[in-house]
Amino acid sequence: MENLEKGILYVVATPIGNMGDITLRAIETLKTVNLILCEDTRVTRKLLDRYEIKVSAMSYHQHSKIAKVDEIIERLK
Repeated sequence: MENLEKGILYVVATPIGNMGDITLRAIETLKTVNLILCEDTRVTRKLLDRYEIKVSAMSYHQHSKIAKVDEIIERLK
C-alpha cells in the first residue's frame, strides 16, 4: 500500500486485549498514514512497535482541548 493522500481521515479499530487480533488491513493502513491519533500513546506505541509501524502518534480523547481539534483539522488540510 502506497502513502495515502493528505486530507483523508481513517478510523481503524485496534485490539483491546490480544494484539494478535489486529487485521492485516488495519496494519497496512497504519503503516501508510502520516499521523495516528489514539487514546493512549503508550499503549498504541506497544502495538506499533510489535508490527514495526514507524508513524508518529498523538493522543486524542474525550478530555482533549478544542485547540487540539483545530490542530488535527489543519494537519488534514
